[in-house]
Amino acid sequence: MTNKILIGLGVVVIAVAGYIGYRVLSSRSLSPLATTTYHYNGLDMKVVYCRPYKKGRLIFGEEKDKALRPFGKYWRLGANDATEITFSNDINFAGKPVKAGTYRMYAVPNANAWQISLNSELGAYGATEPNYALDILKVEVPVETGPETEQFTINFESDSTGAMMDFIWDKTLVRIPITIQ
Repeated sequence: MTNKILIGLGVVVIAVAGYIGYRVLSSRSLSPLATTTYHYNGLDMKVVYCRPYKKGRLIFGEEKDKALRPFGKYWRLGANDATEITFSNDINFAGKPVKAGTYRMYAVPNANAWQISLNSELGAYGATEPNYALDILKVEVPVETGPETEQFTINFESDSTGAMMDFIWDKTLVRIPITIQ
């Protein structure tokens, strides 16, 4: 009798683990993992994030309008895992100093400006909000109108002072200046 209960329990555990594994792997194909790198004048930067698609949805807007990313709410800057950024050198991030290292990066979008934060808590999965006490930096950057973009994209461009890191999705463009200290 005890053997039958243990076998039944084992089957249930295996089925649940298989289902969870399937959900995790299938969600990755909907928002594929991406790595964006940038190399300039001795500075190496790398962003690891997952890239969701718009799929006809309202992306940024009011919660009452059922926006995917409501104004004033935490967003991990992608899907699945928390977005992480690595700097090989000490840098200025939107004018504020940041030590070389790897950080969790997230945003609080609003209509005219986004609050972008770097946080020392790494390895987070899902929409779990960070431990805000571990934020090392918060900056506010303006929102611009960008090109119509179906899939969320983070990229870098060089400018005369260093680099611009761009977040582009739907018709929204947010640019963060990054310079070497």
